Amino acid sequence: MAGGKNLARGVALMLTSSLMTCVGQLLWKLSADGSLPLLLGGFALYGAGALTMIFALRCGELSVLHPMLGAGYVLSLLLGSVFLNEPLSSAKLIGVAVIVAGLVLLARSGEVGR
Repeated sequence: MAGGKNLARGVALMLTSSLMTCVGQLLWKLSADGSLPLLLGGFALYGAGALTMIFALRCGELSVLHPMLGAGYVLSLLLGSVFLNEPLSSAKLIGVAVIVAGLVLLARSGEVGR
């Protein structure tokens, strides 16, 4: 099924885009002390994430693919915890579980609708 492979490619690209933009924003946060290389690296990753998103949107429905950027909320929580020592609370973890469940349902809805 070519459509399913195309959708899977689109989802993978959107998740990659989300990772790149999220890491780019982390670099912006880390550059707050005035580090120009981190700031520029953040812009480069964020821009690469935006370009990746454009390619991803060619692979399926906007209503299925764009919400995949919600993975950024999950990634930012993890990156904040690992690199910024931000606390993980049970409320945050429950929120992440709900987001992940929603992403799975959306991805599956794109497959079922074909």
